[in-house]
Amino acid sequence: MCSKFDTMLFLVLSILCSVIVGVIFKITRKYNTNPIQIVAVNYLIALALCYFTFSPNLAEVNSNSPWNIYIAIGVLLPFVFLSLVASIKHIGIVKTDAAQRLSLFIPILAAWLIFKEEFNSYKVAGIIIGFLALLFILRKQSENKENKWLYPAAVLIGFGVIDILFKQITLYTSLPYPTSLFVVFCIAFAVAILIAIYEIAVKKVNLELKNILFGALVGIFNFGNILFYLKAHKAFADNPSTVFAGMNMGVIILGSFVGLLFFKEKLSKINFIGIFLALISIIFIVISQFK
Repeated sequence: MCSKFDTMLFLVLSILCSVIVGVIFKITRKYNTNPIQIVAVNYLIALALCYFTFSPNLAEVNSNSPWNIYIAIGVLLPFVFLSLVASIKHIGIVKTDAAQRLSLFIPILAAWLIFKEEFNSYKVAGIIIGFLALLFILRKQSENKENKWLYPAAVLIGFGVIDILFKQITLYTSLPYPTSLFVVFCIAFAVAILIAIYEIAVKKVNLELKNILFGALVGIFNFGNILFYLKAHKAFADNPSTVFAGMNMGVIILGSFVGLLFFKEKLSKINFIGIFLALISIIFIVISQFK
């Protein structure tokens, strides 16, 4: 049994790992790195850590496994990760983290529109406030010509779709989740390495040590985020909303703090209002789980 301190520690570590991934990508801008090489190495490291941590039994994977979902996630992950890198580069950690966390509205809307889940007033209010938050957070300042709204939009939609697909994987209870995660990482690594090989062979891009080192760092913290998030969910099995709220709010708050304090990212008053609304929105979504 985990103590309350241990369970909160898992959640804090998951939040830290998530924000550190963004910080690493922010730092890579100074070193003229290659994002696809970093992403490819990231999945190689995540694969190794997943294998040695969870010891997945690949013999359990067969033709009846949800390959269509595995392939969809495996292909999407590298491209969404690259969108994350570009978004951090162009609009900063604060707005990118907020866009990523507000992607939770994609599966919520899917539950309503596709799966016909009934909504209460709290969930509806949370969605409306969430959309307002997005408009305010992603509103650019008129003098800022560097904002590229395609990238945070891709982050928001991409992570939302991936979340839906991962939820579908959990329905296949005959296959342990860590085994499915390992298979997804394998496909994501294959896609990323193919793109990297294409760049090296056709575009004559050099494979550089700095990309490997940054990729290893991203892989460690990316896997750490997943590992501690799963541990927190296991520890809070009777109250998953605590993990859900803590993770999303924690990343937005810590990401904002890091972006503003260490990277001097500029936000307007409208952007600050958007971040506050994002937190309120998540609170409403959590409350809706109890009604």
